[in-house]
Amino acid sequence: MPSALERTLIVMPAFNEEASVAAVVHEVFETLPGATVLVVDDGSSDATTEEALRAGALVATLPFNLGVGGAMRTGFRYALDNGFSNVVQVDSDGQHDPSSVPRLLEGLESADLVLGARFAGEGDYTVRGPRQWAMKALAAFLSRTTKTRLTDTTSGFRASGPRAVALFASHYPAEYLGDTIEALVIAARAGCVIRQIPVSMRPRAGGVPSHDPFKATAYLARVGMALVFALSRPASSLRIETK
Repeated sequence: MPSALERTLIVMPAFNEEASVAAVVHEVFETLPGATVLVVDDGSSDATTEEALRAGALVATLPFNLGVGGAMRTGFRYALDNGFSNVVQVDSDGQHDPSSVPRLLEGLESADLVLGARFAGEGDYTVRGPRQWAMKALAAFLSRTTKTRLTDTTSGFRASGPRAVALFASHYPAEYLGDTIEALVIAARAGCVIRQIPVSMRPRAGGVPSHDPFKATAYLARVGMALVFALSRPASSLRIETK
């Protein structure tokens, strides 16, 4: 019987990450022998696709930039169509430590979606100002929504089991912050069990941060919009169709 790792697709959304993507793919292969890596080149204008292929990853190249949500939906669709039970999102900028992936997969033994939490007692990752306030408010609200204590609801380092993969292949949101906040609400309203484990974050190895200072100042308003989108989606539409 295939191991949990052999049944898992590592999906790496990448937008103009030519400086780091090859090194991250190599690290995943070294840390997780036998892993399958799909880099989703989200409309990059640099050599992201070429670097990922050179490192030995599978690559899906999108014709234009869809954002992390659109890239991840491509990954979930690929996983569902190609017989993978689980999907683990690993950022292509080097911030996510692949050595934590086995613990995320262990969490799927009792949950459908496992978050790698940055504020749960491991590592020294910090945020300040409006972003910190928004994250704390989100954590409190979404802990009630998901019926479990969550401290880091915007973490992109997460593992999805078979039910979540089937759900997200059709319903993963592409809006700004939808890939984190709205995805949690969708999973909870579809009856998925959500858990978190503590992980450490590392500095970016290259590329351009997805949140510039102007976006940071509008973070609270965008969070509110993301929640409105999430809560306005009819729960009856969130059917999980497994193969």
